[in-house]
Amino acid sequence: MSTAVRFHDQHADETGPSFRDDVIAGLARFPKALSPKYFYDERGSLLFESICHQPEYYLTRTEEGILAEAAEEIAALVGPESLLVELGSGASHKVRLLLEAMRPSRYLGVDISRDFLLRSTRRLAADYPWLEVHAAWADFSERLRLPPGVEGRRVVAFFPGSSIGNFSPAEAEAFLARLRRALPPASGVLIGVDLIKDHDILEAAYNDAAGVTAAFNLNLLERMRRELGASVEVDGFRHLSFFNEAASRIEMHLVSECRQTLVVDQHRFAFAPGEALHTENSCKYSREGFQALARRAGYRPDAVWSDAEGLFSVHYLSND
Repeated sequence: MSTAVRFHDQHADETGPSFRDDVIAGLARFPKALSPKYFYDERGSLLFESICHQPEYYLTRTEEGILAEAAEEIAALVGPESLLVELGSGASHKVRLLLEAMRPSRYLGVDISRDFLLRSTRRLAADYPWLEVHAAWADFSERLRLPPGVEGRRVVAFFPGSSIGNFSPAEAEAFLARLRRALPPASGVLIGVDLIKDHDILEAAYNDAAGVTAAFNLNLLERMRRELGASVEVDGFRHLSFFNEAASRIEMHLVSECRQTLVVDQHRFAFAPGEALHTENSCKYSREGFQALARRAGYRPDAVWSDAEGLFSVHYLSND
């Protein structure tokens, strides 16, 4: 098997709003808000990988522990010669816990950060020469298409990291329903879901002592400067993250420390002191609550695994 990665540029066919369009629209809203997908330029992707190694960020190590223990069970559910599609593949660390057990015929990494995706999938191809590796540069939150020539006896979408929490529950249900329609019959979804827990544990995970999450959040403003030529004083904003109990979610914001104006092209956006730009939600679920959401989206929950402390869960959903 060749270790070359088969690259699929799905951005070429996308006609949705650009980063510039969404920034202008998001800053014109009240309250101001942007999609967390825009965190993931190359620097943002690297910062997120660093977040995953912070001691307060239990999500990554807990999910990896669950996957390591459940890999053989997952492989038995899926069967051999599958196509494994990783959504938001990032550095593709967690999927390595599944590859030897599942032995898929093909792997497709899908990510919004092009250069990061290519580096990660090339490493994967070099480390698993028996595996046919594909990379799709795409915004899967808007649309997912399996590229031509990518198939398997069974298709399994792997969506780790509790990224489903970035959607509101209604958005998550709609996303999962779109995903089900995009996959062939008799497919499955393996998805990581963060669980409701002590608020101090949750808030510490998004406010690490080293300040990496703060840098990750503030990088969104740096990206506006780099890519859009925006006039913005990054030092005039601070990172804020807290648990919103009523909505069962962590919220991340960039809060203006003073009265200032952010300029993109000819558009001027005034910030009052203390005014926030809402950059991310991370919804938390009970196991039963997420399974109910999955059923509404048309899936059958087949299995769920969790750690001994009940911090995190991994669900296998079928659409047959």
